Amino acid sequence: MGTKQSFEKGLEELEKIVEELENGTLTLDEALKRYERGVAAHKQCREVLAAAEKRIELLLRTAEGKLETEPLGTDGAAEADSEASSGDDG
Repeated sequence: MGTKQSFEKGLEELEKIVEELENGTLTLDEALKRYERGVAAHKQCREVLAAAEKRIELLLRTAEGKLETEPLGTDGAAEADSEASSGDDG
């Protein structure tokens, strides 16, 4: 349980835990254990998302070090625009 897992695996685990808890068939002890595991999985997912956000932020930084705020498209359009703006002009 101490190993890092992907965001998708963590989210899948959270969904399963929520389903089990909502089902209502767990004993109190089992429900508490699942809840504790869910909190840990949620924390891991938050950390993965925060790291991804920082990576995106770095990709959008201009040559002067300023951050450009552009929506991140699913086709990577913001990355391509950022790379073009930091081209070999000087």
